[in-house]
Amino acid sequence: MSSTKTIFVAFAMEDVRQRDLLKGQTLGPRAPYEFIDMSVKERYESGWKGKVRTRIRRSDGVIALISRSSISSEGQAWEIQCARDENKPVLGVWAYLNDHTTLSGLRTVSWTDVNISHFIDNI
Repeated sequence: MSSTKTIFVAFAMEDVRQRDLLKGQTLGPRAPYEFIDMSVKERYESGWKGKVRTRIRRSDGVIALISRSSISSEGQAWEIQCARDENKPVLGVWAYLNDHTTLSGLRTVSWTDVNISHFIDNI
C-alpha cells in the first residue's frame, strides 16, 4: 500500500463549502491522502505567509479550487505562487460544474475522482 500524501488546498474564501466537499473525499477507505489548508478569517495576520509556506513545503502537492472568486483572491494567488516557488506540483480543479474560470499558467481540470487521484498518484 502506498504511503499517505499530503495535499495543500488553495481556495478563495467564498469557496469554503467546496473545500469542505473536497476534504470529505479523504473519508473513503481507499484514499491514501490528506488535505490541509490555511483558511483564516484575516488572511494577512502577522505570520500567515510564513505558516502557509511551511505547510506548503511539508506538502507533496497543491490542489487549487478554481472559480470566479479565484480571480480576485489575493490569498489564493499567493498560495499558488508560493507552491510554484517551492517547486510543488499544482493542479487547478474547477470548483463548480458551470464555472470554468481559468488562471494564467495553471492547468485546470474537471473535479472528478479520476483527475484528482491521477494527480496525487503521480507526485
